[in-house]
Amino acid sequence: MVENIEYEEALKKLKKYGQEHILCRYEYLDDERKEKIINQIKNIDFDSLIDLFNVTNKSIKKLEGNVTNIDFVDKEKLTKEEYETYYNIGKKEIEQGKYAVLTMAGGQGTRLGCVAPKGTFKIGGGIEKSLFEVLSETIKEAKNKFNARIPWYIMTSRENNSATEKFFEKNDFFGMPYEDVKFFKQGELPMLDFNGKLILDETGIIKLASDGHGGVFESLDKNGYIEDMKRRGIEWVFISGVDNVLAGLVDPIAVGLAIKEGTLATGKSVVKRSPDEQVGVFCKKNGRPYVIEYTEITEEMANARNEEGELLYGESHILTNLFNIKAIEDIAQNKLPYHKAKKKAKYMDENGEIIKPENPNAYKYEKFIFDAFESLDNMSILRVKREDEFAPLKNSDGEDSPDTARDLYIDFLKRKEKGLIK
Repeated sequence: MVENIEYEEALKKLKKYGQEHILCRYEYLDDERKEKIINQIKNIDFDSLIDLFNVTNKSIKKLEGNVTNIDFVDKEKLTKEEYETYYNIGKKEIEQGKYAVLTMAGGQGTRLGCVAPKGTFKIGGGIEKSLFEVLSETIKEAKNKFNARIPWYIMTSRENNSATEKFFEKNDFFGMPYEDVKFFKQGELPMLDFNGKLILDETGIIKLASDGHGGVFESLDKNGYIEDMKRRGIEWVFISGVDNVLAGLVDPIAVGLAIKEGTLATGKSVVKRSPDEQVGVFCKKNGRPYVIEYTEITEEMANARNEEGELLYGESHILTNLFNIKAIEDIAQNKLPYHKAKKKAKYMDENGEIIKPENPNAYKYEKFIFDAFESLDNMSILRVKREDEFAPLKNSDGEDSPDTARDLYIDFLKRKEKGLIK
């Protein structure tokens, strides 16, 4: 009886928005999936979802507003005095336990030929370490160096959370204190077809997709970890992806720079390889920090150079950013805009057949972390060397692959052993 009432209420809600087709396979579902799809329907804010569908696709947009280049500090060109000033300011914050690391690890390693969470992928070539292990070593080294407690927050996804937690348990948390490693799930939104209709996943329930790396702030808040950070006295949180084996996770210079310049964030950048490299770059728009996507930037801007011959818009955003807890809390409360992207999405049709489209067939809605920069009055930009802090694993071969990342990682370790890395 209760099941019938819940079904009828769900159906009534769906009919209001022209989405009743989503229950077409209901009778074939087992009890667990029946409960799941009813709960999904209960929790969907259809008014907001329809508004998102009606928003113009933001994956390609014209750049509007007054755009100028942004000031930056080149880490390699700091004088000894400047370096020590920034370092000592940041060192003090870290030693006092005011620093945390957050790794965004919600993806699977599909493009790397791995069916497990991406963070479990081993870089190979004689180095039998997973991405998680490499990152954990960076944190542990800093803990010992600064004699500090540095908690590690890891954003997973509904898809890989269980496997990620089991991987850490199997590896005894890589020697990290259990209580200092916190997992939380990334947010999700339903996918819609090009007519604005919900679609079913391969199991017969509503198909969901992660809400992008920009959703990290709301997910932190929703899971109670902003309050956890505040209880611990955390002031600075370094946020980056799991797939950069050289990410400088604990950087006193980044902290010292923000404090010295009076900003609530530091974004790390590397110089663009060429004017046409397809990366977002830091700039200012209407006086506030901004990242120009490669789809936005004009050819004239991409090729513009300063008096020294450097690209005027050449500071690539590499998804390694430091935020003050005040900024994180504010961004979480005010929320970031969604962007709409076309995706190829497998789905179950009304006959129970699994359809694997050859072309994009649905919209995914996601937030981008760099949209958070516009909420800041200003932010510090720290230019770092690509070979020191940026070795991503995005592709199975070629550029930004395990081979290139591994070579960069090995070279980094050799230079570090020789004392060539600060």
